[in-house]
Amino acid sequence: MAPLSEARRVVVKIGSALLVDRDTGALRDAWLTALAADVAAIRARGTDVVIVSSGSIALGRGVLGLGSDTLPLEQSQAAAAVGQIRLARAYEDALGLHGLKTAQVLVTLEDSADRRRYLNSRATLGQLLSLGVVPIVNENDTVATDEIRFGDNDRLAAQIAVTVGADHLILLSDVDGFYTANPATNPNAKRFDTVDRITPAIEAMAGDAGSGLSKGGMKTKLMAAKTATAAGCAMAIALGTPDHALAALETGAPVTWFTPQTDPASARKAWIAAMKPRGGVHLDAGAVRALSSGKSLLPTGVTRIDGSFERGDPVAVLGPDGQGLGQGLTRYTSDEAARIQGQHSSRFEALLGYPGRAALIHRDDLAF
Repeated sequence: MAPLSEARRVVVKIGSALLVDRDTGALRDAWLTALAADVAAIRARGTDVVIVSSGSIALGRGVLGLGSDTLPLEQSQAAAAVGQIRLARAYEDALGLHGLKTAQVLVTLEDSADRRRYLNSRATLGQLLSLGVVPIVNENDTVATDEIRFGDNDRLAAQIAVTVGADHLILLSDVDGFYTANPATNPNAKRFDTVDRITPAIEAMAGDAGSGLSKGGMKTKLMAAKTATAAGCAMAIALGTPDHALAALETGAPVTWFTPQTDPASARKAWIAAMKPRGGVHLDAGAVRALSSGKSLLPTGVTRIDGSFERGDPVAVLGPDGQGLGQGLTRYTSDEAARIQGQHSSRFEALLGYPGRAALIHRDDLAF
C-alpha cells in the first residue's frame, strides 16, 4: 500500500462535528483554513483531491435558530438549503487563498444506483479534476428523502472514491483509528495500525458512537472500508480535530489503514466484465487495434449495433469476425449508436440533434 505522499487521487471526508462548532453552530474558520493549506500542499505535488463534506444542515440550523434537537424532514431540508450556500462559499474562500478553484457537487444515493446518473457523475467529476478543480461533494439534503439517501457521509465518501477511481480515502474523525473497543469508555482498547481484512470479529468491535452533529459511527466506517477496499482504494480513519490533520497524517500521526484488495483500475474492469451485456457493438480491424493500444472506442470504428440498450448499459465488444473481445459501458443508446456508427464526431450534432460525446465507450469503461 503506497503512502499518502504517493497517492494519485485522494478523497477526504469531513464530518459536521469537525467543521461546525457544536455550541455556537458557527463554522470553525481556523480549522478550515488549516485544512485548505493541507489540501493545497497535496495538490501542489500533482495529486487530485475530492472533498466529501457534511455541514450544510449544521450551518443552516444555526442560521435559522432551529436548535440542536432532531429536526423533522422539512426543517432539515430547509436548513440544508440555507447551509449549502455558506458551506460552498467557505470552501471557495479557503481554497481560493491558495489559487485553487472549487466546485459544488450535490448527489443522492440514486445517482450511484442508476447507471446513467453514475456515468454522468463520473464524467463530471473526472472533467473537474482534469481541470485542476477541487470538487466539494455533499449529499443533496435539500431534496433527498430517506428512500434516496446515503444517510451518512462515510459511505457516500466511499462511493465517491469508487466513482472517481481514487487510490486513497481519508475519513477524518473524532478518533485516531479503529479500536478493539470504544476508547472513550474502555481504557484497555487497542488501536489497529492496519486492517488487512474485515472479518466478523472486526465487525463485532464496531460501535455506534457519534457526536450530536454527526450521524456516522464505526459501523458506517467499516461499511465504507468494505466498499473502498474492494474497489482497490486504501482507506484511513484518522483524527481530524486538530488543525492540519492531513499534514499530521503524512508525518506519522496515529491512524488505522484498511488495505485495498486490488487496484482501482483492475477492480473496475472486473466489475464491468461481470455484468450481463444488453447488446453488442461490432468493430472493424482499425478499431480493434486502437482498443489494443489503450484507446477509447469511437463510433467511426463501429460497423454494426446489436440489441436494444440504454446509455450506461453494458454491451459486448465484438471483432470483425464476431468474436467477443470484452465489454464496456456505452455512452449512447442503441438507437443513437446506430445513427452515428461509422461516423466522425463532426457529424454527431447533425445526426443526433446535439453535439454528443466523442467516444461510444470510454477506455475507463472498457474491460478489453
